[in-house]
Amino acid sequence: MTASTRVFLGLILGVITGILLSRFAPDAVAPATALAQPVGKLWLNALQMSIVPLVVSLLVVGINQANDIATSGRIARKALIWIVSLLFLAGLATAIAAPFLLGFMAHNPELMDALKSAASPALPPPTGDWTTTIIPTNVLAAAVAGAIVPLVAFTLLFAFALTRIQAERHAAIVGFFQGIADTVIQMVHWILWVGPVGVFALILPISAQAGGSVIQALGIYIGMLCVLYLGITAILYGIAGIGNGEPLQRYARAILPAQVVAMSTQSSVATLPAMVESAGKLGYPGQVTGLVLPLAVSLFRITSPIQYLGVVSFIAWAYGIELPLLTVAICVALSVVISIGSVGLPGQAIFIGTNLPVVQAAGLPVEPLGLLVAVDMIPDIFATLGNVTADLTVSSKVARSENDSLQAARPITGS
Repeated sequence: MTASTRVFLGLILGVITGILLSRFAPDAVAPATALAQPVGKLWLNALQMSIVPLVVSLLVVGINQANDIATSGRIARKALIWIVSLLFLAGLATAIAAPFLLGFMAHNPELMDALKSAASPALPPPTGDWTTTIIPTNVLAAAVAGAIVPLVAFTLLFAFALTRIQAERHAAIVGFFQGIADTVIQMVHWILWVGPVGVFALILPISAQAGGSVIQALGIYIGMLCVLYLGITAILYGIAGIGNGEPLQRYARAILPAQVVAMSTQSSVATLPAMVESAGKLGYPGQVTGLVLPLAVSLFRITSPIQYLGVVSFIAWAYGIELPLLTVAICVALSVVISIGSVGLPGQAIFIGTNLPVVQAAGLPVEPLGLLVAVDMIPDIFATLGNVTADLTVSSKVARSENDSLQAARPITGS
């Protein structure tokens, strides 16, 4: 049984137990809640304690990896430009589309009350005088306070400065932070091993108070993410066809086998051979696909910003909170940066390690993340579909650009 299945079963068992207690043994709800809430809070705290070292180390490694790619050649630079541009597109589109979709869903007062009773006080969002909330006067104080935005600002400056020092010292420092990231990820795996117990303890009090509205809310979340993932996949078809002079039907038919493999394996890495074959059918140069596709698989997940901002939008909707425009803009930028640095994270560590910083940056309670991670396995099918389609889209644009450059450089002959 996979870790995702175990956590999902813990969620289902917690929901059923909470509903049965509220219906058939209402006097037992209070004692059960008093027992479960500390356990759930303890598990969530264990996850939160890993966020600061994980975010810092992943950003340092990710920024320096992107810098190495940008300096490795023209094709790599073109691919990196497309990757960053598409990540921003996905983030901006989600920041608009997710609240719009959730606006059609009615709030449930019982669910809101249950979530608020289970939540700890949230951090204040970055509003007002943004100069004092984005740039820290004391980075250690920001780390202690869990203020993600100023911590990320310092880490980005540190990571870019690291690209300018001597190669030997650069490699040593990057290796140090890679070791921290690997160690913290192992810690997260241990914490997630007891995830079924933690999720059960988190969901039981909420389901006992809100009943079936919990299932309805999780269904709304799953449906929203699936629609957003399919939406970006549809947009990518149009982006691949713009300026390529390639019939959409031919392109869609060529990449379909890779998309089928993606949805069946839920792994971009496992789909790489099928993507190479699809690119060959489309006639892309081997020197382009041989570099761009492995690069995209290792650095690019277009659905990551969609997930982060979708989670933020859902939690804000569930609590009845309207986020300021500045907070949304910061979350979009943060989602792109974290996405680039966190592609190598395996399994559910991706969800917890990357969504927590964005949720905290928005000033929202993090308790719902313990529930959302349990259902992540369902929309992940469509997430992999979007990621693989995005990888092939980047290859398409870079291949077309390289072909145009070669034709422009070819001498004109004639009578």
